[in-house]
Amino acid sequence: MNAATVRHILDTLAGMFPDAHCELNHSNAFELTIAVLLSAQCTDATVNKVTVDLFQKYRTPQDYVSVPLEELEQDIRRIGLFRSKAKHIQNLCHILIEKYGGDVPSEHDLLVQLPGVGRKTANVVVSNAFGVPAFAVDTHVERVSKRLGLANWKDNVMEVERKLMKRVPRDEWTLSHHRFIFFGRYHCKAQNPACQVCPLLDICREGKKRMKTSLVVKNKKAAKPKSS
Repeated sequence: MNAATVRHILDTLAGMFPDAHCELNHSNAFELTIAVLLSAQCTDATVNKVTVDLFQKYRTPQDYVSVPLEELEQDIRRIGLFRSKAKHIQNLCHILIEKYGGDVPSEHDLLVQLPGVGRKTANVVVSNAFGVPAFAVDTHVERVSKRLGLANWKDNVMEVERKLMKRVPRDEWTLSHHRFIFFGRYHCKAQNPACQVCPLLDICREGKKRMKTSLVVKNKKAAKPKSS
């Protein structure tokens, strides 16, 4: 894919979602880390419903380790995999207290060493909480990237991230990440994407395939003789 096409994609997404942002509610790096950890295999909307009360009850790492694990589990029980996530949160908070004075480290290499914090979570935290350019790849970013030809169908998450970082200007990584998510969440959905009104249909291999299939089905229905 040439630079002009990449620019066209970025500019189109910017026009569609100029105010794209992190939709996980948080007020600091610590809350963001907890929220992103909770969001694994769970929607941001559900996480936000849980953290409304969670972040009132637990404000520091010490607060999370001061309660029995079972109590924390009950506080996040609406979240998928809540038992393992509760354990990760308490273990993470112990490390923050013991090694970092209760603060979340701003270095990516240190973040990924924390329990429950993978590469995607670390990228979200460093970019949104500390202003370090990063391109976190979640399911929306991966789907959009592959449909638009920015990555190959068989690429793993790391390969998708590497290609996006190479093709997108570094100072646009974080904002582009948010715009890709908005585009995938509200327009280019996994099921029933809005291909018929998509401004990027001309370069989307998935969209062209879907529209072609839709046309074939429509023509078959039109050609089918009506029963008397």
